[in-house]
Amino acid sequence: MYVLPTPTSCSSISTKSSPPPPPASARRLRPAVILPGLGNNSGDYEKLASTLGQAHGVRSAVARVSRLDWLRNAAGLLDPNYWKGTLRPSPVLDWYLDRVRQAVLEAKSDAGGGCVSLVGHSAGGWLARVYMERHGRSDVSLLLTLGTPHLPPPKGVPGVIDQTRGLLDYVQNNCEPAVYTPQLKYVCVAGRYIQGARLVSNSPPPELILPADSNTGIVESIVTESGNSAPPPAPTFRALFVGQGYKQVCGRADVWGDGVVPEVSAHLEGALNISLDGVYHSPVGADDVARPWYGSPAVVEKWIHHLLD
Repeated sequence: MYVLPTPTSCSSISTKSSPPPPPASARRLRPAVILPGLGNNSGDYEKLASTLGQAHGVRSAVARVSRLDWLRNAAGLLDPNYWKGTLRPSPVLDWYLDRVRQAVLEAKSDAGGGCVSLVGHSAGGWLARVYMERHGRSDVSLLLTLGTPHLPPPKGVPGVIDQTRGLLDYVQNNCEPAVYTPQLKYVCVAGRYIQGARLVSNSPPPELILPADSNTGIVESIVTESGNSAPPPAPTFRALFVGQGYKQVCGRADVWGDGVVPEVSAHLEGALNISLDGVYHSPVGADDVARPWYGSPAVVEKWIHHLLD
């Protein structure tokens, strides 16, 4: 004999719908740790930290770094690996990694434990990967990089010298590859502020600068009445100068970038890669309206949702 389950009466079915999830401001959000870029100090990121906290409810700690601290890197000149181009992060960058560790522990303590988001600007992005290699990734759920030169410059390109003296080769060969999983997400944000130019006559049009919120980086050629394309004007000194900086990073001058780091170098295989038009590299010299950087409030709106997930 089979016993069929008793049908549920309509009166026993609840008509109440599940409550909607609380807004981000009411949820307990992961704290963020901001890693300064090369040559920057903690004060350069105070406004970004304020924007994250006041506008989005994300508490943040900035790794304590002063501009004079970067002079510690001169110790690398005494390491034979510097001159061979095979420099390693330790011991020359131990001081920076210790500051990051202090900031992570501080952020976790304030939040009562749990995971943190690492927000690395410029070199702070690849230094975050070195930090995770040293201390593990178990307490990090997001690495978000802003204008970080992730890739080592190509070998054998005339005129290109590895400015990191092998550090980016070390990161590429020894740090865990980027992933985008529910447990750990890598998000790499690149800026498209200005296109560089080569030191040759067939360079692209000069000083192509994208305003924020542009939809395209394509510049159409000027067409004469006869239907022939006019030759592009000579590149400006600024485009040439920026292009030579790009070349030292990625091996090419005629590419788009944020004025310091080429777009192609700021992306990482395995990560969620994002490019933002009109975004400048550094908080130093930036203007939230005329020349916004990655941490300007309007630009933060474009990537903040990754910290709120």
